Amino acid sequence: MGLPKRRHSQTRGRKRRTHYKVAKPSIAVCTNCGNPVLPHRVCGICGYYKGQKVLDVKG
Repeated sequence: MGLPKRRHSQTRGRKRRTHYKVAKPSIAVCTNCGNPVLPHRVCGICGYYKGQKVLDVKG
């Protein structure tokens, strides 16, 4: 297995890592209550998903 002959500089390593970014999650609106929710997930406020009651939410 090959090994590097010389040490890479900090700049070179940082240039390679410039594209390691965290993507901002998209936010959808609940069709029942209008609260922001993550897409393809049950609303934690009302318990609806795609217009159907899925969970009984207490509170």
